[in-house]
Amino acid sequence: MRFAGKVAVITGAASGIGKETARLFAREGAKVYAADLDLAGAEALAVEVPGIVPMACDVCDVAQIKAMLDRAGGENGGIDVLFNNAAAGGARGGIEECDEAGWDWTMNLVLRSVAMGIHHAVPHMKGRPGAAIVNTSSVAAVGPGYSPTAYAVAKAGVLHLTKCAATDLAKFGIRVNAVQPGFINTNIFAASLEVSGDDKATVNAMIAQMSSHAQPVPRGGQPRDIAEAVAFLSSDAASFMTGASMIVDGGITLGPRHSWDPEAPGLFDTIQAFIEAREAGASGQ
Repeated sequence: MRFAGKVAVITGAASGIGKETARLFAREGAKVYAADLDLAGAEALAVEVPGIVPMACDVCDVAQIKAMLDRAGGENGGIDVLFNNAAAGGARGGIEECDEAGWDWTMNLVLRSVAMGIHHAVPHMKGRPGAAIVNTSSVAAVGPGYSPTAYAVAKAGVLHLTKCAATDLAKFGIRVNAVQPGFINTNIFAASLEVSGDDKATVNAMIAQMSSHAQPVPRGGQPRDIAEAVAFLSSDAASFMTGASMIVDGGITLGPRHSWDPEAPGLFDTIQAFIEAREAGASGQ
């Protein structure tokens, strides 16, 4: 019961990482405001788990972000935890494919929403012992190749925003940290690829299978993996952490496959084999 008596606001709470985090916080004693564009999904979660208050919120609309936080803070005398999690894959493709509208939409959804979530939460978090904000960044923030370009840039912005906000809000006793998921088995990939209906499950299974072969930990990441990290960063156990980021990715960012898989060919194996063959030839073996 790490969050007994605490008030938590979680965005993107109707599915995936947000949903599992809302479940975890509520079961550990928090009153959870589960906000999502999909109100029906948040309402279904509230029926399933006691202690959850469903709310409709489009995080691309700053007025809705403010209203959400004002309600949660006003009804409880403050907010203890904010998990800025809502996002989607954004505009697809590389920079040559992403036009102005796609770029702005992605930045508003993935980065501005986090900034405005923090901004409007501060008045409700000042003076709350152990107040904590956690933002969802991504392994895409550490390098290209994990996502479309606009999403990667926005998530890198979330990572730096986390550090800046941590210094800005330290005087109020508010900690700000980030979590960086790897490939997690949620609907974000299917949604980004505009897959609908029964095909979503197939795409999700394919992502899980792909990721299990692309990282040292031989299984697909699950929403609960990230929820546990968020819970830790929000708890008193992490009271000495702020401005930090926690990578939870099964090791996918450790390096190319040969760095952790002894069966995979190394970067210089071909050259080494060539040198050994030349040396063997020179010695007459």
